Amino acid sequence: MERESFSSRLGFILISAGCAIGLGNVWRFPFVTGQYGGASFVLIYLCFLLLLGLPIMVAEFAVGRASRRSPAKSFDTLEPKGTKWHLFKYVTIAGNIILMMFYTTVSGWMLYFLYKMAVGDLSGLDAQGIKSVFGALLQDPATMAGNMAIIIMLCFGVCYLGVRNGVERITKIMMAFLIVLMVVLAANSMLLPGSEAGLKYYLYPDFSKIAEHGVREVIFAAMGQAFFTLSIGMGSLSIFGSYIGKEQKLTNEALWIMFLDTFVAIVAGLIIFPACFSFGIQPDAGPNLLFITLPNVFNAMNGGRIWGTLFFLFMLFAAMSTVIAVFEMIISSICELTGGDRRRLIPFAVIGMILLSLPCVFGFNIWSGFEPLGKGTCVLDLEDFLVSNNILPLGSLIFLAFCTTRYGWGWNKFIEEVDTGKGIGFPKWMRFYATYILPLIVLYIFFNGYYAMFFK
Repeated sequence: MERESFSSRLGFILISAGCAIGLGNVWRFPFVTGQYGGASFVLIYLCFLLLLGLPIMVAEFAVGRASRRSPAKSFDTLEPKGTKWHLFKYVTIAGNIILMMFYTTVSGWMLYFLYKMAVGDLSGLDAQGIKSVFGALLQDPATMAGNMAIIIMLCFGVCYLGVRNGVERITKIMMAFLIVLMVVLAANSMLLPGSEAGLKYYLYPDFSKIAEHGVREVIFAAMGQAFFTLSIGMGSLSIFGSYIGKEQKLTNEALWIMFLDTFVAIVAGLIIFPACFSFGIQPDAGPNLLFITLPNVFNAMNGGRIWGTLFFLFMLFAAMSTVIAVFEMIISSICELTGGDRRRLIPFAVIGMILLSLPCVFGFNIWSGFEPLGKGTCVLDLEDFLVSNNILPLGSLIFLAFCTTRYGWGWNKFIEEVDTGKGIGFPKWMRFYATYILPLIVLYIFFNGYYAMFFK
């Protein structure tokens, strides 16, 4: 069977950006930016985004484009004879599945709150009332499982249509709507009375906050945000490299994707902080921001029901763009491993993914007594820990070692692939950095994550 490919460069950029753009861009980046010094933190973050994210993203794209295979077969195709790099395929597939085991549940929350906001069920509620709605959802496994199942069926349905007719066409539409919605929401927030205080908190360079928290803590926060925001290290981006031609250099494409990812993260802050400060509500981080704080803000606005509905529609698009991208990686890998047809395999994948996602749902209610990482944690925390603190950093090390050392694919073949086409080439000084310095930084992030989790 002839391998499908994207019909346009724009499709590749938007879909890859959709994979990178996730819920963390909205509920983590703005809060961390405000906490650690506004624009001064953003500058540090952007430096680390280029130094950490760019080389690993380019490595993933290069492995995909050179092999023309999913992560299930890409290392088999490129590795030196007799080596065992191909065993990493099982880690990439497992990592993406574990990610979807909790990401689909959180995406289901977006769908639920979009419905609640649209029909007016949140109108007139105070902060405690909205908190009760969210709490009731977490205690209702049937409702959570139902919304999670709808997300899974919709996103696998897109993959069922194929790469061009499904994944590319629908993700391009979703990403276009997402960007338009963000700009409209940001403009509305910045025009609210008193929004200037929120903009100052978010964007004003406050170097005293760096001193307050400590340079080491701020630098690690910027490093961590830059590293994890792009979802690099487990092959979810390399699959899209396998669908593109060689007309453009891969560094050029990676920079565009990083720009879109950063644009979404920064504009999300322009939505959240002016609105929160305008109504005197302190923004939180994490799920409370999306499901308690912001609905409370929308209730205080004129036309808040409309703005709230648009906000959760934007959030749903951000979540589903990631789910579709990861599902495409999973189904393509399974098809290559088994030789099966995607349309025959997807119904079984839907059932399997729903069953695998149930532990996350049950972790908030039926299995709430299971606290795998200590008091107050749940199944979602364990699944997130496995992906974010283990598979992403260790997978990034594998991609770097494979592309830069003579024991793997090797630097010369890697750079030949990366610099094929038009556009910005890979800087020559990156060879030493990507081979020797960057792996040490990734290991630092890995071990510091464990230290922060278990010893602080």
